[in-house]
Amino acid sequence: MSTKKSKKTPEAHPAPAHTDTSVPKGEKWPPKAYNNTQFLFSPEARSLRVQCELEEPAYRLRNMGVRNTIVFFGSARSVNSKDAAVKAKAIEHEIKTNPGMPDREKEALLRKAGAIQKLAKYYDAADELAYEMTKWSASIQYPHKRFYVCSGGGPGMMEAANRGAQRAGGRSLGLGISLPFEQGINEYVTPELAFEFHYFFVRKYWFLYLAKALILFPGGFGTMDEFFEILTLIQTQKVKRKLPIILFGSEFWRDVLHFESFERWGVISPEDLELFKISDSIEETRDYLIGELDQSEQM
Repeated sequence: MSTKKSKKTPEAHPAPAHTDTSVPKGEKWPPKAYNNTQFLFSPEARSLRVQCELEEPAYRLRNMGVRNTIVFFGSARSVNSKDAAVKAKAIEHEIKTNPGMPDREKEALLRKAGAIQKLAKYYDAADELAYEMTKWSASIQYPHKRFYVCSGGGPGMMEAANRGAQRAGGRSLGLGISLPFEQGINEYVTPELAFEFHYFFVRKYWFLYLAKALILFPGGFGTMDEFFEILTLIQTQKVKRKLPIILFGSEFWRDVLHFESFERWGVISPEDLELFKISDSIEETRDYLIGELDQSEQM
């Protein structure tokens, strides 16, 4: 007997197997389209969900008077100096209490402890810079011309930025993304300005749409993704406004990216290296951004 399965002739427009189109129990009629959650969460309504992630934030931001942002990017894995010291001590204790630990494992733990402490100073710098920019923004006479700190809403450098803004008594945005391994929106984001997106590309739109300056701290793939995408949009003149970009931490940026090599290989123009500025100083960065934003048409 053959075990080969026969192919069924597909229907012209088969109904999605997951969609229940029946009338809800106890109801006479199906729910109105805009109140039909079965439909709204179906693949057929994806375009509506995308539209919601465009329109609902616009509605909230408009009501909150937010027109201009200073966007902070950076690693979600960083912690402040105090917590870094605690983590480093815990690692040292683990090594001391396990004399039989293989050298390879011991070296990996020591590298981890060193990396935690190296990143910590940048967490602290993000916190302080967000504090300084928020204080300056509060001094602007007209509220609609003020600048609000904006982060990805998660932990690490993002948390530091929102924390600094809160310390200065200001509001800040958190543009979160639903991920299986992150904690959600950090506690320092202003609740009314906390967003959690499902679609990465819509979140990217909101990062850039209101941005008047960008500050990138040491970070991983996500930070690099945002950096190169923004550079591409500016280079191709999809973004025409002047947009100051600061790469904070020359030790990190010159180590992981050899910018001059891009020019040497002829894949970018010399002037493309002027699209961003590298800084190690909170004061220098603050003064540079204030000078640039003061001259912008937004002011």
